[in-house]
Amino acid sequence: MLPVPADGAPRLTGVLPAALASIGGGTGPFDLPAVESAVVVLVDGLGAGNLRSRAGHARFLSGAMAKRDVIRTVFPSTTAAAIASFATGLMPGAHGLVGYRVPDRANDRVVNQLSGWDDRMVPEAWQPHATVFERAAERGARAIAIGGTRYATSGFTRAVLRGAEYRAGARIPDRFAEALRVLREGPALVYVYVSELDQIAHAHGWESDRWLAALETLDAAVAEFERRMPRGTGLLVTADHGVLDVPPHRHVFVDATPGLVEGVRHVAGEPRCLGLVLEPDLDESARAAILERWRDAEGERAWVVSRDEAIAAGLYGDVEPRNLERIADVLVAARSGIAYYDRREADRRGEEMIGQHGSLTDEETRIPLIRLGDYRRD
Repeated sequence: MLPVPADGAPRLTGVLPAALASIGGGTGPFDLPAVESAVVVLVDGLGAGNLRSRAGHARFLSGAMAKRDVIRTVFPSTTAAAIASFATGLMPGAHGLVGYRVPDRANDRVVNQLSGWDDRMVPEAWQPHATVFERAAERGARAIAIGGTRYATSGFTRAVLRGAEYRAGARIPDRFAEALRVLREGPALVYVYVSELDQIAHAHGWESDRWLAALETLDAAVAEFERRMPRGTGLLVTADHGVLDVPPHRHVFVDATPGLVEGVRHVAGEPRCLGLVLEPDLDESARAAILERWRDAEGERAWVVSRDEAIAAGLYGDVEPRNLERIADVLVAARSGIAYYDRREADRRGEEMIGQHGSLTDEETRIPLIRLGDYRRD
């Protein structure tokens, strides 16, 4: 059985629309009270389990996090899909950023939806839906996105942050200082992106001293920011996914078993959520045989489903027809603490990563939604 949250379960898709609705007193998801300004901090890679396990290093955030302040991210539990859902309020099947590396069948390739934008993958056409920031502008509300300098003009930013004025901050404290400047200029919807914890987790693991130091820096920055925020400001802290550490001895090389890559044209996705793109001329019986081979080999430690099964289960939400071809033919989502790799890849630097995410486990899908400022519960 796939661990799919029930319809109506609180999700990341509702967070930014709720913050916008609360400005001026509207109603929206999560029943947030009316505020003059709303700030949403998204911490890349800070799962609810990660935060609770290191509560002593984040006393402010963990102290403000109640048991009910946990929601679910989307599938796959990866940055491209999750932040696109956060910024549009839509599930991946609608906005079309259905993973990290996805098939571009028209051009017989796999594209990276964070960094692989080119003239065959125009952001405004690839993701044509209005963002929450664009809806804010239609309501006359200022929308500001604050993140790292290198993301200011990226294709991903164009795809999902349209409608927001982008302001850059090199370090975590710089971004919160910029958010304070924005609030002092007047009411606004403010998005603050914190990338450091995810980057450190990939390189060193979330259980490393470096990750703990970054968590402590974040915790202090949020505490100081809340203390200095103008009255009438609501503050939410959430994440795009959680993370778990996968040591090298838990790597699984799919090319080591020839039968698993026979009939597979491209391996997309990421180490904890593979997307197998099959040869286009295969008939239905051959496709079914590949699916069964993968289930026989990996079914004890992964959820192995066809594209049709994943869509029927609601993993992507309602899937728009134009996005069907971006979903791989077979999906292999790790259930145990493993990561899949293909040693035939020209670039094998991914095997150096320790922190991983992308699958359906609680560690990867349960994220915090901490209410601060005027959003604090009584």
